[in-house]
Amino acid sequence: MAWLVDPDKFKNAALFEEEYAWVKGSDLDLIFVGGSQLSRDNFREVVISLKSIAGEIPVVIFPGSQMQLAEEADAILFLSLISGRNPEYLIGHQVLAAPIVRKMKLETLATAYMLVNEGEITSVQYVSQTLPLPNSKPNLAKATALAGLYLGMKFFYLDAGSGSKNPVSAEVIASVKSATNNPIIVGGGLNSLAKVKTAYESGADLLVIGNAIEKDPSFLAQVLEYKMLLNISLNVN
Repeated sequence: MAWLVDPDKFKNAALFEEEYAWVKGSDLDLIFVGGSQLSRDNFREVVISLKSIAGEIPVVIFPGSQMQLAEEADAILFLSLISGRNPEYLIGHQVLAAPIVRKMKLETLATAYMLVNEGEITSVQYVSQTLPLPNSKPNLAKATALAGLYLGMKFFYLDAGSGSKNPVSAEVIASVKSATNNPIIVGGGLNSLAKVKTAYESGADLLVIGNAIEKDPSFLAQVLEYKMLLNISLNVN
């Protein structure tokens, strides 16, 4: 389970660190930090604050652009938006970021980034100027993921978009998992335990919760409790 922190919604470091001090002892697998608004003024401050509360939990950059970089992070998702056809997000921003990432000695995680939703206009879609893959076309998602696999991608991030009404469908998750057998990250629209359960059962390896936690911080604790119970069940079986 990963918690996504949007730096554009980060206001006060002291209050933030006090409110989320309990995270250090939680069962979170990762903390992602990044957003689609391309903010950079406070990005390093947010990463440092997250590191102070993370303990042993890795803090990983989920970049909206080459401006969202900080050497204090543990790693970066080196994303290519393979669901779209905008060259800036396929390779353009990556070329600009690569020398900086190398200088910062950040661990890079080669990640195929795929937007998946059915007609909603999300902030990522607006900023990237790309169309998402339809939830109703799992074979198209499968073919796209296969292309990413053959290009050497190690991780696959399926994103419905922040605040999306509907998450990535079970059929799309299952199709991508069957095609790649690589770690599948799923985010966007996961605002209920029922949706979390469906995503895990469909083959997701890591779920990313962001917007739902901003609206109700207790939701993160609920999801982590469910994840713990799920792990116990898997170990028993």
